[in-house]
Amino acid sequence: MMINPMIRAVDVHKRFGSVEVLKGVSLDVNKGEVLAVIGPSGSGKSTFLRCLIHLESIHRGSIEIEGEALVTTDAAGHCHYVPEADIRRVCRKMGMVFQHFNLFPHLTVLQNIIEAPLTVKTARLIDIVPKAEALLRKVGLFDKRDSYPSRLSGGQKQRVAIARALAMEPDIMLFDEPTSALDPELTGEVLNTMRELAEEHMTMIVVTHEMAFAREVAGRVVFMDGGTIVEARPARELFAAPAHPRTRAFLEKML
Repeated sequence: MMINPMIRAVDVHKRFGSVEVLKGVSLDVNKGEVLAVIGPSGSGKSTFLRCLIHLESIHRGSIEIEGEALVTTDAAGHCHYVPEADIRRVCRKMGMVFQHFNLFPHLTVLQNIIEAPLTVKTARLIDIVPKAEALLRKVGLFDKRDSYPSRLSGGQKQRVAIARALAMEPDIMLFDEPTSALDPELTGEVLNTMRELAEEHMTMIVVTHEMAFAREVAGRVVFMDGGTIVEARPARELFAAPAHPRTRAFLEKML
């Protein structure tokens, strides 16, 4: 029996004005897989994530999430997104963590976490608060539940952002360079939280410059350059013996 991948992207093209940022990206991500996406700045990594969760619209190709179409392209090359209500429903299957936290500064840590379940999923306060507190324990920040973001370190803010995304109970987590805005000493605490999610078999796509994390935690690594996937292989294989000269040159700089 064929099992649908959690994410299937086929021939995804995206441009900003006349600049083509994604040039036919195709990728499947399976249930429970941790996929790391690496590559130089400007290679299209973050744009690809944003297209998956419809923060950007594509110009050609198709995207399916858990077997449900988000966008298709007809024979004439025109993109067709599903109706707006279906877009919202399909995209709720995914949670996303950004480089810069995006916490609400006027809300406490706990309020940041319960805001989306209350407003988007119309959860009841009596139900969501215990779940939010459990998530704060999970990321090691229960003692900060009543603090405001301005009182947190960058690493703590990012762990709150992870808890906030998990509060929507997504099936898939997308991470867009979640440690790039952090001081090196704070990076470890965020990566440890992500490692724990991987050990729980959360389906994850992680755009990252943390090569050690990609090698140790990801099952598969995708190397992107110039808006294309140059190479996609099991992590240990790619780091031990990259097949493409562009991958090799990139890793020599990074390692």
